[in-house]
Amino acid sequence: MRDVSLLEVASYMPGEPVGTEYFLQYQAQDAALAGHTMFKAPRFRHQVSRDETPADMMEKAAHTLADRVGRDALRGVDVVITNTLLPEVPFTGPGAEVAHRLGIRADWVLDAHNGGCASFVHLLRLARVLIGTGQARSALLLNVQNSAGPVMTQTEVRRLAEAVIPGDGCGAAFVAASSESPVLGVKVAHHGEYTRDCGLTLDDGRKYWEPGTSQMHVGFTPGRVKDIVERGNRLVPDVVLGLCDELGLETADLDVLITNQPNRMFLEQWRQRLSIGPDRHLDTFDRFGNLFGAAVPITLDHGVREGRIGDDSLLMLAGFAHAGDFAGAAAVHWRSGGART
Repeated sequence: MRDVSLLEVASYMPGEPVGTEYFLQYQAQDAALAGHTMFKAPRFRHQVSRDETPADMMEKAAHTLADRVGRDALRGVDVVITNTLLPEVPFTGPGAEVAHRLGIRADWVLDAHNGGCASFVHLLRLARVLIGTGQARSALLLNVQNSAGPVMTQTEVRRLAEAVIPGDGCGAAFVAASSESPVLGVKVAHHGEYTRDCGLTLDDGRKYWEPGTSQMHVGFTPGRVKDIVERGNRLVPDVVLGLCDELGLETADLDVLITNQPNRMFLEQWRQRLSIGPDRHLDTFDRFGNLFGAAVPITLDHGVREGRIGDDSLLMLAGFAHAGDFAGAAAVHWRSGGART
């Protein structure tokens, strides 16, 4: 395979930051799971409006990306791969629409509906294979998290402990055949036995497409939360350590760890298990909340813009999805100029 590089990232955050007090005015102190460490609130989050579509968010992030890589480079990508947490249309994703809006005539338009909070690694892996095997030259990756505004502010859902955690945003990345900022390796793990442990809940028992008045939410229970915590604590360290082993690295060699941002508990556990201090693990949870699959590219973008990621840094991007059905890690030698192999 030829070298494939993650050359640039960008992000879009909708609206103004929303403080936790918005939710606290509705929550009862004795609500189920109130006070659980998994649902300790971030200070702020962004919320997309009801009428702002995933394609709108992706287009805005892509325009920022185009300013950084050049309009011609973005219009010339062969591959567009998207992931949207809450698809606007049940049977299709926004990839073709976004490509049209941006003037992209791609050979590959893929809307990946799996990968969850680790979906950026999933998208990066797909792009790496297509480009590395010569089937494409460059790719645009787009991750949208858009459930905070439309779902978590519903009149009944906003009373729940889970409502305070998510924030909305879009991350974008430009990947191409290059040795400038190479993807050194990717490792994933699939655990299909956990797929039914996280899903939609409707209190009247209807299917989501059936008429009714109950409000859609995740529906965490103490038992489910306990299982998710136990799995999440180990899944990310497992894939990170596995990839390090494949690449002949130690975690001490990593300059920066960037993970999904589910809550403070997971972030702390991953640091401890990987022996990585807070100075090397970027944390955007208090600023943006749980951004699900968009967390990795958004956190990477802000880390670069704020000077926390320097050229020649060895990055580890990692996360796990849903109740643990998928986990992934990718190592990137950021803007190395091909110096390290």
